[in-house]
Amino acid sequence: MRKYEALLLLSPELAADNRQEILENLKGVLERQEASMLAVDEWGMRELAYPVQKKTRGHYTRFEFAAPATAIAEFERIVRITDGIMKFVTVKIADKYVPEGA
Repeated sequence: MRKYEALLLLSPELAADNRQEILENLKGVLERQEASMLAVDEWGMRELAYPVQKKTRGHYTRFEFAAPATAIAEFERIVRITDGIMKFVTVKIADKYVPEGA
């Protein structure tokens, strides 16, 4: 298992429940791939440095999770085909993840 961080930029036009539905779906994808969620940070609506899909604002959410390397491909595939996600980036934080108490 490796430790990853994913930063998602969601459309400002999404309703709060639609946004939550997308995030819950992505958590479910990770759990089906035997990943464990470590943190979910809602950064909220922010001004963008440059327009993305002709929008100047976006809702940021950060996922921190531990997952096998094979899970990332499936996670990113789902992110790419999900309407409402304008941009994303996934970064490997650590090569080894050891849960606390293990």
